[in-house]
Amino acid sequence: MNTMLAGRLRLDTRTFAVEEVPIPVPGPGEVLVEVRAAGVCLSDIHLIDGSLSPFFPVDAVKESGAITPGHEVAGVVHTVGPGVKGDWTPGRRVVLQAGQACGDCADCLRHALCRRPRTRGVDYDGGWAQYALAREDTLLPIPDHLPFDQAAIIPDAVSTPYAAIVDTGAVRPAQAVGIWGAGGLGAHGIRLARLVGAAPVIAVDPLPSARERALLFGADHALDPTAGDFAEAVREATAGRGIDVAFDFAGVGAARAQATAALGPNGVLVLAGLTPEPITVADSIDFCFNVRQIRGHYGSEPEHVEQLVGLAAAGRIDLGPSVSAHVPLAEAADAVARLEKKIGDPIRLVLIP
Repeated sequence: MNTMLAGRLRLDTRTFAVEEVPIPVPGPGEVLVEVRAAGVCLSDIHLIDGSLSPFFPVDAVKESGAITPGHEVAGVVHTVGPGVKGDWTPGRRVVLQAGQACGDCADCLRHALCRRPRTRGVDYDGGWAQYALAREDTLLPIPDHLPFDQAAIIPDAVSTPYAAIVDTGAVRPAQAVGIWGAGGLGAHGIRLARLVGAAPVIAVDPLPSARERALLFGADHALDPTAGDFAEAVREATAGRGIDVAFDFAGVGAARAQATAALGPNGVLVLAGLTPEPITVADSIDFCFNVRQIRGHYGSEPEHVEQLVGLAAAGRIDLGPSVSAHVPLAEAADAVARLEKKIGDPIRLVLIP
């Protein structure tokens, strides 16, 4: 068999379809992975609808004008390319990092130093396929008892809020944390904020089902942002001091404005959700007087994924409830529609080749 099924997005027309394509052959330093699970993320939807485009596409994407989406991928090693130095024997269970440093710069030692990071499934082919190529330095082994579907969603769905909370937001125990948006990122943000000792954890979402889920995931309070008594509810939940660290996981301008207003003295707003909307501070004098901050956040680093694999393997975080449904790879377009229209209000849909 020389061909495989893969979801392919034409970048000029933004048309998506699952097609038969040649199975890629690993080059020097590369490993071919047989995909067992691949997450469907809102970023994939943005790529398909045109609101997100490749930042630093590789030559193959430029030449073909097409990309295989999917940056949340887990599977087993199938074939090892020439020059691979690691112990990546066929059959070894692995999760793939969501991106890689460009490799072109002299100081390209890790993703954090790279000014041109490339994202799997955006700048080069991702994991919505039966097989996926991975540079060996982007592979991470996973234990036998960690299911593929749970491992797959760690890069991005879990690692992005994790990095936002432990690094960008630098949340400390007993700090009041606000989570705007209890979807794919925010639901994990709630669990992770609780894991690091935040108290109280306040979830904010207009959907009743999302607020119910937030409470199940460990939020101390789940508030409706459209409620007339919202500000008073925040003051009551935080004993009058306001929120110490707020996270926008929704990528909504109105949520950012509301979160900024809810900050207490020295409060920090972390922008983890992506949107082209401007950031508005209604009262900049009050904002400055209270020494508040707004910090941008994007993605995660390889060590965050490694730490989360360890936490999941040790039973510190159970990602089973995060997988809303399994969808056959051949029905990837249906999974895209379900997430885009919030059918069933999914946290993560996982494609199974």
